[in-house]
Amino acid sequence: MSIFNHFKQLTAVSCVAAALSFSSIANADTWRYAHEEYKGDVQDVYALKFKKYIEDNSEHTLQVYRFGELGESDDIMEQAQAGILQFVNQSPGFTGALIPEAQIFFIPYLMPTDMESVVEFFRQSKAVNENFPKLYEAQGLELLKMYPEGEMVMTVDEPITSPEDLKGKKIRVMTNPLLSSTYEAFGATPTPLPWGEVYGALQTNMIQGQENPIFWIESGGLYEVSPNLVFTNHGWFTTASMANKDFFDKLSAEDKKVVHDAADYAFDETIKHINGLADKSLQKIQAASKDVTVTRLTDAQIAKFKERAPQVEATFYEMTGDSGKQLLDQFKQDLEAVTK
Repeated sequence: MSIFNHFKQLTAVSCVAAALSFSSIANADTWRYAHEEYKGDVQDVYALKFKKYIEDNSEHTLQVYRFGELGESDDIMEQAQAGILQFVNQSPGFTGALIPEAQIFFIPYLMPTDMESVVEFFRQSKAVNENFPKLYEAQGLELLKMYPEGEMVMTVDEPITSPEDLKGKKIRVMTNPLLSSTYEAFGATPTPLPWGEVYGALQTNMIQGQENPIFWIESGGLYEVSPNLVFTNHGWFTTASMANKDFFDKLSAEDKKVVHDAADYAFDETIKHINGLADKSLQKIQAASKDVTVTRLTDAQIAKFKERAPQVEATFYEMTGDSGKQLLDQFKQDLEAVTK
């Protein structure tokens, strides 16, 4: 081979390599993901683990937006449905207005309260992993993963131990009809408010209480203005990550797999994160304020709240009809399978 031909061959190889590199760069996109929480909170942990997997296993990059950067929960959902965002994380507390069946997570005393059973339920549940994706798809969304964040804890202006103690108290709820039904059944006056208004409303006594996982009570400083924590054992806070359906459907088979694998990876890492998180958050709260009280209801006290749960279940049936009944039946079967 002449020096000239050898040079031509090297040049050709270099051109092909450059073309492949350019093609790879050209196919690399920056995707946008928004969630509902602050830096370091559970949804942020999930989003960053999701980002890590995407960026480690593809040419794409992921931009994560936290609470308030693109608006509140309703805003980021609208942006996801419009395709402005490729990914969004939103809890059924807000999605329930869009997908009524998602409110199933707010039927009190339906979910177990021990973490092992809760996690196993999310991993194995047919309702969560087969039924819900179809409901989200009908709204232009690809459901990637539903996952738990923590046990719901009530904060009130004074310690309470019975539904009678909640009479006349305005308790903030998400814009979720079934959650309103729950607090009506519990004896309170449910008051829907966006998250951004909750701290001020508690501080000025516009409302007398609210509910959230303990890490969010600590992160958002809610204990500063609502210091009486009440553990009622009535449920866990659930959330969900999803993609714009049109965006997802246009992805290559390889990218679709990366996205779903990223969701699985983020789920596993998030479960590690929330293990023991509630206890750590409570310790931080108690160290930060001497005004905080902690009330853990006894079995007898819980029974007084629990006996009101069927009212909420009946409301769920009214809101969702046959589809809701079938989903709740499957939900209960799935729960029975993991709590035997």
